[in-house]
Amino acid sequence: MKVFRHLLLTLLLPLCGGAQVRINHTAIFVTNVAASGSFYQYVLGLERITDPFQDDQHIWLKTSPATSLHIIGTADGAKEYFKNHHTCYSVADFDGCLLRLRDRGIAFEDVNGKVGAFSVRKDGIRQIYLRDPDGYWLEINDEK
Repeated sequence: MKVFRHLLLTLLLPLCGGAQVRINHTAIFVTNVAASGSFYQYVLGLERITDPFQDDQHIWLKTSPATSLHIIGTADGAKEYFKNHHTCYSVADFDGCLLRLRDRGIAFEDVNGKVGAFSVRKDGIRQIYLRDPDGYWLEINDEK
């Protein structure tokens, strides 16, 4: 019983700092770093930041004051990704975003897969889903 209690307590304690842990960056592994970089810069409007690797296989983009997206361009082929495994970005002008996506012919859908539509969550937040050039799913919503 003592061993079980010790194991249980050990599992319940944060091993890496608890409240001191924060997201630093998210990395995606892509087949074409330039295409993905362009998508995230020009479709989502993310700002390019200093690349610590200084090569043509990495791009870093600012996603918030304290987080970034690390695009790694050495994947040997596209993969299949699930919509429920996605990254969500909130935008201030959701309606304008939808218009710009439509104008540029960039496909998006609601949570159920209806092309060109948006969903409204139970909390009133509007959302769409789209894929980046490698098929990673993104949610865009209007949460304030």
